Amino acid sequence: MQQNTEVIGQWTESARYWEKHRETLRQMFAPVTLALIEDAEIRRRCTVLDVATGPGEPALSIAELIAPEGKVVGTDAVPEMVEAARREGRRRGLHNASFAVALADKLPFPANTFDVVVSRFGVMFFPSPVDSVRECLRVLKPGGRISLAVWHFAERNPFHYLVARVVEQYVASTPPPPDSPDAFRFANPGELLAVLSKASVTAISEHLLRFEIRAPLSAEDFWTLRYEMSDKLRTKLRVLSQQQTTKLRREVIEALSLYSSDRGIGFPAEVLIVSGQKEPS
Repeated sequence: MQQNTEVIGQWTESARYWEKHRETLRQMFAPVTLALIEDAEIRRRCTVLDVATGPGEPALSIAELIAPEGKVVGTDAVPEMVEAARREGRRRGLHNASFAVALADKLPFPANTFDVVVSRFGVMFFPSPVDSVRECLRVLKPGGRISLAVWHFAERNPFHYLVARVVEQYVASTPPPPDSPDAFRFANPGELLAVLSKASVTAISEHLLRFEIRAPLSAEDFWTLRYEMSDKLRTKLRVLSQQQTTKLRREVIEALSLYSSDRGIGFPAEVLIVSGQKEPS
């Protein structure tokens, strides 16, 4: 429970920034959303559950795709994230999307409810991934599909490492304990596959998605987005003086500028898509 509380607290502080930057984030990770849709074979008339939806993605993008016949439910452990998702759903008039506050290992739905379960960058932060995947299987219909997206190695993703390498020069980081909530918890190929296998997912598979993260932002504006999105980063930088913070910001922007053009900023990126299905009845 303590681990749950700590993780939820971190995301609570960041919720308003994720809502602020929602359209940019939607564009940045649209290729991952598309990969999940294709991998999970989402079609019209599907009922889809998006676990750890944050401020509503990929749930809202999926809801647009399968409207009006299909339905999407997004869950998140952070009430502020769920409220942000509801606001955006109302704003866009997506009546086939609804949202609920729920832990991934305690979903408030009857068994055999959904055709598909997806989660984009969520499973890495679940206190017990195996229990959470088993819970996802419980609410899946027999033969239903589950598809999860996680980051591949940090060194393959300059979106992460460009900032991290500069910050490390100012504030040393302690590596997270093994199997603790972290963005790169399942970066090693096969690790999340093993979780799905242990949870009794069948027909499991894994493939590497290479894509480009694109954002119509300057290097300066991208730094602001990265800083605001991450509670962990903001906490680290609080120990620095104003002079150190200014110098760090300048160095990060210089590093980001290598990936900047008059069209905005773009990074090569790598994500693992891991999927399977519930045993048919």
